[in-house]
Amino acid sequence: MIKIHVTSVPVDDQDKALKFYTDKLGFIKKTEVPIGEHKWLTVVSPKEQNGVELLLEPMAFEPAKVYQKALKDAGIPWTSFAVDDLNKEYERLTGLGVEFSMEPKEVGPVMMSVLDDTCGNNIQLVQML
Repeated sequence: MIKIHVTSVPVDDQDKALKFYTDKLGFIKKTEVPIGEHKWLTVVSPKEQNGVELLLEPMAFEPAKVYQKALKDAGIPWTSFAVDDLNKEYERLTGLGVEFSMEPKEVGPVMMSVLDDTCGNNIQLVQML
């Protein structure tokens, strides 16, 4: 059986990303290992500390920077995170100064919104209805 162990989101500054993903989104740091000028830096959900890790991947590959910018400019989320109560999470995050390009909206069997992670990405939040 194959399972997802690590997935990644590209970031323009790992330290800034760690601060945003922990202080604002509420993840906790799992791993930080120096690798040259960058590091292997992962965060996890506090509810699933042994679950899937999110790698805050440094943008060191020029074509990846172009792709990331194209997605951001088009308003397309890089990835999606699940929440239990989107309206509550939206209120909490806007109170912390997080900017959203899409407020919570019902779309079929889900409610979703899109935020700016301050590191070059749109991130979608989804609540199953």
